[in-house]
Amino acid sequence: MSLQIAKHCFTVREYHRMGEAGVFHPEARLELIEGEIIEMSPVGERHAACVKRLSRTLNRQVDDTVIVSTQDPILLDDGSEPQPDIALLKFRDDFYRNGHPRPEDVLLVIEVSDTTLQYDRRVKLPLYARAGISEALIFNLPDEQLEYHAQPTSGANRISGVFKRGEALQSSNVPGVTFDVDFILG
Repeated sequence: MSLQIAKHCFTVREYHRMGEAGVFHPEARLELIEGEIIEMSPVGERHAACVKRLSRTLNRQVDDTVIVSTQDPILLDDGSEPQPDIALLKFRDDFYRNGHPRPEDVLLVIEVSDTTLQYDRRVKLPLYARAGISEALIFNLPDEQLEYHAQPTSGANRISGVFKRGEALQSSNVPGVTFDVDFILG
């Protein structure tokens, strides 16, 4: 006899209503992934420094047609609203005040991974690919490298690459954006 356990998957709307009702602790770091509320890992010093270097670099490189979004939600579908470390977004005059960015607004998404590396590779990258986000990067802190993923088709990225210290990557989707692996990793 097998036991089947029912699981309730939340919608983004339900997730937002729970937040508005005060269900979550005000300082909880949460994201909705495929209907499940996921508690995000605490941010370590190296991770935080890498995100700051990325944010500073990108803000210097982009023009007024791009918004650098740091650790803010992206509404991928009715069951997923991840909070990537960095996202480059198409410019909007309201700065997305009237709704979180959707996949068609996202030019590039970046995860900085240390303790979450396998989760980011196995869960978040495929999620971004299924949503059609054309470029996704992982700054892999344990292995000190940049992992590049692009051109999603049928929920998987067709192009992948690894960039090591001493190398740089130029975005194929955002003109003028270059990632110096040595500088970003610190």
